Amino acid sequence: MTPQEKAQQLYRDAYMRWCYELSHDKNVSIAKNICEYICNEVLGDMGADRGYEFWTSVRDLLSKMTHKELMNQE
Repeated sequence: MTPQEKAQQLYRDAYMRWCYELSHDKNVSIAKNICEYICNEVLGDMGADRGYEFWTSVRDLLSKMTHKELMNQE
């Protein structure tokens, strides 16, 4: 699984499970915040392990990609 695929998976899961606000923008923000929290927790437990670069890439992609890009299920 690539960092982009993982970012998309985390975002879709967070968006579909926990985002029930009427505002689309607010839901996008909530989903991204949940994903960022998950990435930071994994990175905090991992330290300088070999997966550190992968999870850093996932976190960076989540902040850069749009809702439409993240929901793409190619």
